[in-house]
Amino acid sequence: MAKYYVGTAGWSYEDWDGIVYPVRKGAGFHALSFLADFINIVEVNSTFYRPAPPAMVRSWLTRIGDRPDFMLALKLYRAFTHAGEGFTGKDVEDVRMAADLVHLQGRLAALLVQFPWSFRNTSENTAYLERLLKLFAGLPLSVEVRHASWDTPAFYDLLGASGAAFCNIDQPLFEGSIKPSAVSTNPDFAYVRLHGRNYENWFRADAGRDARYDYLYARDELGDWVTRIRDLGSKSGKIYVITNNHYRGQAMANALQIRNMITGEKVDVPDLLLEKYPVLREIVRAIRAGQMDLFDKGGPSGKDDKGETT
Repeated sequence: MAKYYVGTAGWSYEDWDGIVYPVRKGAGFHALSFLADFINIVEVNSTFYRPAPPAMVRSWLTRIGDRPDFMLALKLYRAFTHAGEGFTGKDVEDVRMAADLVHLQGRLAALLVQFPWSFRNTSENTAYLERLLKLFAGLPLSVEVRHASWDTPAFYDLLGASGAAFCNIDQPLFEGSIKPSAVSTNPDFAYVRLHGRNYENWFRADAGRDARYDYLYARDELGDWVTRIRDLGSKSGKIYVITNNHYRGQAMANALQIRNMITGEKVDVPDLLLEKYPVLREIVRAIRAGQMDLFDKGGPSGKDDKGETT
């Protein structure tokens, strides 16, 4: 039976204060420890901007020490994916050291190799990808590409032969964008990332990070993905699902919804988040009513997430 891990991309967001995190934080508060009470995986964003020093990695592991099932995914340093040949031998060593520390503790879901939409399927880029897969062999790897030119059997065969998992993504669909999928190239684990569907700001040059990922998935949109995620669960032993629509805690809200929809298990919800996103009250109502499958038509209250009778 597949095991599902659902969580957010990152945890260090100022706009989560008063929505996900309390405004007044007690002594010893740490966002990672807080999130581990509600979700079971976090994808570390900071490693995209620079390799994490060993002391920092050990601090993360300490923060989740009392959560034996909690996993971390690390994003590969952007020098490998967004700057071509811009990385050095020391970069390789630094990335491997951080990843190995997490991996040896049994906490590494994957090292995420995330390429931009501009990274097309060419012979040169394929050769470059093969090189990266060899550089980080021995680690659980997931590869994210965003351009539809990669949607070929040869590409999936390459990942499978290397033991890498294809990263299934949701993104605004323009001409040439890779579409939603349920592709498994590794029987051990599969990976899913949901970026939101903010068409207006996705490719806008002056759009900041917050504007680009400002999107809250509706119930039916999540339902389509839950079907794919369950499909992946029939192909791989572990399924990692990451919500990247982080602005104002939307990633956290959708992650909790997805987790409940997939498993029907009890899901705790931070009080502040419950106030901001009333749709999450359906989770609480369902649990109190003893109905674990939240998203039967109309839910236990007979109303949709807008409070309108279905």
